[in-house]
Amino acid sequence: MSAHKTHIDIYLDTVVNDERPVYLSGTFNGWVEADRQFQMTQTSKGSYHFRLDLNDDFPYYYRYHKGDWNQEELDQWGNKSPDRLIYHTTHQVHDYVPRWRINGLATSVRFMPQKFIIEDDFVIPQLDKRRRVWALVPCDYYRTKKRYPVLYLQDAQNLFNEYAPFGNWAIDQKLGILKELGFGDLIIIAIEHGGSDRIKEYSPFDTEKFGPGEGALYAKFIIETLKPYVDRKFRTEPHRIHSGIGGSSMGGLISVYTAINYPEVFSKWMIFSPSLWLSSQIFREAREFENKEPSFVYLFGGKNESSSMEKELKLFTEILQKKALNNRFIRYKLSIDPIATHNEAFWGAEFPKAVKWLYFAQD
Repeated sequence: MSAHKTHIDIYLDTVVNDERPVYLSGTFNGWVEADRQFQMTQTSKGSYHFRLDLNDDFPYYYRYHKGDWNQEELDQWGNKSPDRLIYHTTHQVHDYVPRWRINGLATSVRFMPQKFIIEDDFVIPQLDKRRRVWALVPCDYYRTKKRYPVLYLQDAQNLFNEYAPFGNWAIDQKLGILKELGFGDLIIIAIEHGGSDRIKEYSPFDTEKFGPGEGALYAKFIIETLKPYVDRKFRTEPHRIHSGIGGSSMGGLISVYTAINYPEVFSKWMIFSPSLWLSSQIFREAREFENKEPSFVYLFGGKNESSSMEKELKLFTEILQKKALNNRFIRYKLSIDPIATHNEAFWGAEFPKAVKWLYFAQD
């Protein structure tokens, strides 16, 4: 006796500037790539259809791709979208794919920024150390005479290195997507961390657990040495309103500290999963923070990072909220991801949203 078959009509709409054939892969075919039995029929430009015959073994998981997983479906910001589901109650599916991976990349190489090392051994006189510093400039930087806003980011090793041991933000690809969408005119200055000295350098405070912190000196390096150098070497918009600082974890903490203590230099804060737990002093400094010009603060964290992350972010946001009520110069946005853990993939996924909000469109 043959098993009962359920017929599911799947309709897909997608971008029209990509003529590669569309395939389905899922638990119904063992996730096989480029299975011609599961190639969708194009019904018009950007529209596809497939009738899927399934046994009554629901639910089924599936995804779309253009032949293999290096050409898989992505969300609008170039992040891998979650697997899709078909339940026993499903009769028709109407899906939309806003973006496809192109040979492993989230956007065309023509939109991606140019990245290079400013110096392998950039002198940090405040700490008597040297550090590699990177720059990412828009793809058309050398074909224009424009000046650009700047974002200074910590932990450069994890920002655009596919082989980074702790993961990769992939900001080069995310900046390419922003450029493709009209929001990519931005220079990134990325500072490598100090390895075994990372916590000490990013800690603005002395703590019993980690000892003396060097964060105040590190912040002075950015303010007194690095930013003046960058403003001389690149066509930047040097005013505070065009200048931002950001990072994640301990890099987020030192970015908060720097922005609070140097509001005349930075107006834009990109703060991902900051290590606010390190010392309550950062909350005291936030309460005492005063600036008489606009500041824009983007805060992000995940519910699955730690037992305290969401609580600390909300407490920090409450401090900003009270200041915003009395001071129209502070704007902020708090983004809490219900599934995010403490890792680079989630920070990279949030990065283009934060860049757009901070530099191009507060909404």
